[in-house]
Amino acid sequence: MTPERFQAIVEAYGADSRRWPAAERASAQAWAERHRQEADALMADSAWLDACLASDPAPQPSDALVARVVALAPASAGRRSAAKKSRRWVWWSGAAFAGVGLAGGLAGALAVSFFVVTGSVPPPEHESPFLSTSFGGSAADWSGE
Repeated sequence: MTPERFQAIVEAYGADSRRWPAAERASAQAWAERHRQEADALMADSAWLDACLASDPAPQPSDALVARVVALAPASAGRRSAAKKSRRWVWWSGAAFAGVGLAGGLAGALAVSFFVVTGSVPPPEHESPFLSTSFGGSAADWSGE
C-alpha cells in the first residue's frame, strides 16, 4: 500500500474502514497502523466530511407522492408478463417440435427414395445392349456380321 493509494481510498470511501474496498482493506489498515500520524491526519479530514454527510438525513417521500406512484403502477404487471412469457414459450416449443418433425419426415422421405431408386430395382430379365459398356463385353452376338 502506498501513501497515495491510502489517501485515494480515504478520500473516496471515507474514514470508516468498513466502507473501504474489501480487497484492499487489510493492507490499508496495516499501512494506517504503521504510519499512524499520516493516517490520522488524512482520516480526520475525511471523518469531518463523513459526519457532515451523516447529519443530513435522506429526505423521505411524502404520503401523497407514495400514493401517486402506487396509483400509476400497473395492477398486475408481474402476472401479466409471466403469462405472456409462458404463452410465448409454449408457442415456440410447439413450433420447434413441428419443425423437428417436418425435418425428420423430409429426411426419411429422402432416404426411402434414395434406397428405392438405387438398391431395390429388380434386375432385368435379359441384358439389354444399351445397358452394357464396351469394357464389359456386349450381350449381343455380332460375330455374324
